[in-house]
Amino acid sequence: MVGSLRRLRRPEDVVVVDGGREPVIDPAGVPAEIAARAPRAGVFLDLDGTLAPIVARPELARVLPEILPTLARLVRRLDVVAVISGRPSHQVRDLVGVEGIVVVGTHGLEHERPITIEALDEIRAAAATVGAWVEQKGAAAAVHFRGLEDPEAAEAALAGRLTVIAATHDLEVVPGKRILELAPAGRPRKGGAVERISRARALTAVLFAGDDVGDLDAFAALERLGALGVWTCAVASRGPGAPPEVEAAADLVVDGPTGMSSLLASIADRLEQPGSVT
Repeated sequence: MVGSLRRLRRPEDVVVVDGGREPVIDPAGVPAEIAARAPRAGVFLDLDGTLAPIVARPELARVLPEILPTLARLVRRLDVVAVISGRPSHQVRDLVGVEGIVVVGTHGLEHERPITIEALDEIRAAAATVGAWVEQKGAAAAVHFRGLEDPEAAEAALAGRLTVIAATHDLEVVPGKRILELAPAGRPRKGGAVERISRARALTAVLFAGDDVGDLDAFAALERLGALGVWTCAVASRGPGAPPEVEAAADLVVDGPTGMSSLLASIADRLEQPGSVT
């Protein structure tokens, strides 16, 4: 019989796959739940920190090679396999390159108007005062602190000024791992994309995996879908600098991209077993 995955909100109650902690929820149950609802199931994934290890600069990132064939296996068995990233969608496609993957870039904000030159100039001027660099991402701009001598101090010194700039230009500051992103205020982001796609495809099971504060928006979308009777699972990918609130909001914690690879492979294996409904 198909059961519900209990919602977990305390870090000490969260299961770690490949992390050495005694399981509270058997990770083997997740593939079974998805397989029981296949093909009307969706796996939604963040990219950096979830499928690819965090690196010093975005252009150096690479998805773990063993994950790519697993994604291809999932595409053949599930209605939706999606990568929802803060990166522009063309970068996501270059890094993933698996046919059939649904790609949503810039946190789901790619259809918004580009950030104004005035706002971008102000952000760049502010970032220069602490040696940070700015990445323009269509409607958003990301200020990167990784690689600085004291990134934590630089981020703290700049946060207030960026908040003022954001308010002036109808933007909001979205924190991340050694990054502050200025994006259109009040718009649906990753969670909006998860909810929109899930409803459009009438999915009955939805898993989302992410590693950063920006992924909490998608976790909240799972709560809303769950209230409608959809089976959901929020997965936190643990890594250096992972915000504790992400693990606290998750149903399941995996040990970074390596643990994510193991979880995805277990789902693919279960879907390919004889008798699976696909």
